[in-house]
Amino acid sequence: MRFNLIAAFGLSAVTLAGCVAPVPVAAPAVPSAPATAAPAPTVLDAASRQIARNTVNTEMQRRLPGVNVSPYTDCVVNNATTAELIDIAQASRAGIAGSADSVAAIVSRPATTQCIAAAARTA
Repeated sequence: MRFNLIAAFGLSAVTLAGCVAPVPVAAPAVPSAPATAAPAPTVLDAASRQIARNTVNTEMQRRLPGVNVSPYTDCVVNNATTAELIDIAQASRAGIAGSADSVAAIVSRPATTQCIAAAARTA
């Protein structure tokens, strides 16, 4: 009788072992595929730089009418990243609003503000 009881428990254990869900195991790391999005341009050609400069100059004139804003424009352009200048030039070419926000973000930086303050003192 004892043997039958042990055999029944053993058979039950083996049967139930097949019902247990497998434990997930992390797959080995596979190198990710290259991104499908186009990389952001990193080179600013002379034409794009001039378009960005003109756009910044227009935004500065809009904020400071009647003032020679060329030194302030220089401060903004010199403190902008290449990516920001490319974005400003592309937005200007496409006629997309938003360059004012980009210029304002650059102007709000401490280095740009200090540059503009120094240019204002010498003007």
